[in-house]
Amino acid sequence: MTNSAAPEEPKYWVKSVARAADILEALAAPSQGNGMSVTEVGQVCSISKSAAFGMLQTLRAYGLVSDDGEGMNRRYRLGMSLARLGDRARSQVSLRGVAHPVLRELTRATGMASRLAVPEDGHAVVVDQVELDQRVRLDLRMGQRELPHCTGLGKALLSAVPPGEAASIVERFGLPRRTSRTITDPATFLSHLRDIARVGYALDDEEDAEGIICIGAPVFDDRSVCAGAVSITGLKLGLPAWRYQELGGRVRDSARRISVSLGWVDAPEDDPSDTAASHSDEIGS
Repeated sequence: MTNSAAPEEPKYWVKSVARAADILEALAAPSQGNGMSVTEVGQVCSISKSAAFGMLQTLRAYGLVSDDGEGMNRRYRLGMSLARLGDRARSQVSLRGVAHPVLRELTRATGMASRLAVPEDGHAVVVDQVELDQRVRLDLRMGQRELPHCTGLGKALLSAVPPGEAASIVERFGLPRRTSRTITDPATFLSHLRDIARVGYALDDEEDAEGIICIGAPVFDDRSVCAGAVSITGLKLGLPAWRYQELGGRVRDSARRISVSLGWVDAPEDDPSDTAASHSDEIGS
C-alpha cells in the first residue's frame, strides 16, 4: 500500500478499488514527474506486473491515467480526467459547511467563542461563529470586518500571504493604535508575522480591545492558498501565559483539520528512495 493513511479494511472493502487508488497515489508522488513504467507501478504498489498492467489500462480507459511511449519505454501518468473531477469536488465543498462542526468542537474544548473568517480587501470578514451559552457575551457580529494588524483572525490571514503582499497591506491600511498593546511599528509587525507563520497561530493579547484575547490560525485549500482563518475569543481574566500556547496549538490543529477537509496536503519531506528502472516495462516485452 502506498497510502500510509489508508484505513484498515472495513466490512465492505473492495480490494480492486483500493489497488486502483494506490496506483493513482503512486503516480501522484512528486518524484514521479516523468511517469512510471508498469514494472515500477507493480513494485511500488506490491502487486504483480500483469495486475498493474490491467489496472493501468482500465484507469486509462476512464481518462484517470494517461500514457506515452511504446514497449519498455511506455510511461504512465495521472490523466486529465482527474483535473475535471478535482474541479467538481472543489465546487461541492463549502468552507463554512466543513468548518462549522470544527468550530462547535473548538468552543466546547476551550470554553471560548469560535469564529471563521475569509479574506476581503486586506481584512478578515467573519462568516460563521459559535458562541458560548452564558451570561457574559462578547460583541461578535457576523459580517464584521476584523483589522488585519491587531486581531487574531487578521494576523493569521496576513501571516499566510507572501511577505511582499503583507507589507503592501500594512502600507495601505497602516497600523492604527487600538490599545496600548497594539503593534504600530511596520518593521516590528512584519517580523511578528514571520513568527506567526513559524508557530502556526496568531495571538491578539488585548491588542484590539482591553481585556479580550483572540487566537487565530490560517486555513488552506487544495492549492495551498489561504482560504480563511479560525479563531477563539474570550476574556483574559488573568489567563496564565502557558495557557496561550496550549490554546494556540488547539486552534492550529483545528485549522489544519479544516484545511485537510478542503484538500490541503502538508508538504511532505523529500523521499530519497527512488524505484529502480526496469528493462522489462510492458507485458510481453
